[in-house]
Amino acid sequence: MPYPLPSVSCGGTLMRNINLFVEDVAHEDFLTALIQRLADEYNAEINIKASSVRGGHGTVITELRQYLRDLQHNREDLPDLVIVGTDSNCKGLSEREKEIDQVTSNLTGVVISMIPEPHIERWLLLDSEAFKVVFGKGCQQPDQKCERDRYKNMLLNAIYQATMTPPIDGIERVEELVNAMDLQRLKQSDTSIRRFLTALQRQFRIWQQMET
Repeated sequence: MPYPLPSVSCGGTLMRNINLFVEDVAHEDFLTALIQRLADEYNAEINIKASSVRGGHGTVITELRQYLRDLQHNREDLPDLVIVGTDSNCKGLSEREKEIDQVTSNLTGVVISMIPEPHIERWLLLDSEAFKVVFGKGCQQPDQKCERDRYKNMLLNAIYQATMTPPIDGIERVEELVNAMDLQRLKQSDTSIRRFLTALQRQFRIWQQMET
């Protein structure tokens, strides 16, 4: 599959088209906020298109295959970057990454995997200082177990303990939380987020170098 040709904005800066293909709204909100933050830091012009898939990891892979087939038949829709976001769900980071790599083998260099281990809600609990900035009280550093809904419940409880107000779903203020996070500290605290952040920051540096 050919590499994409980026659009040019009115100011002469290349517009980078980024497509998100993610498991649910939590992944989408986290990614959108993080990408916009990095775009501001690297002075990049971006356009984000998000597709949130319901039905878990299996549905993500099925829909991803169809999405890539559609891309192959319409070159003008080929983005500069595709980010696939899905929880590891106790399968393990390497196994999930291998599954995604097999599906996206024709898009080498265009795809980055975001695979929270085991769930995205755990990532939202990794930076207690950022949590305190947003909610008024820090959170306990999360453990790393594979129980279903464990980290969603921990997140809801941490928000309630900080605000004394029952949260709706725990992701209402994800953008604020992402913007308050110390990214270097996050990379030191968790392997799965370090692998993702390193890859994403590398891509922004490549785009920045192409502009100079």
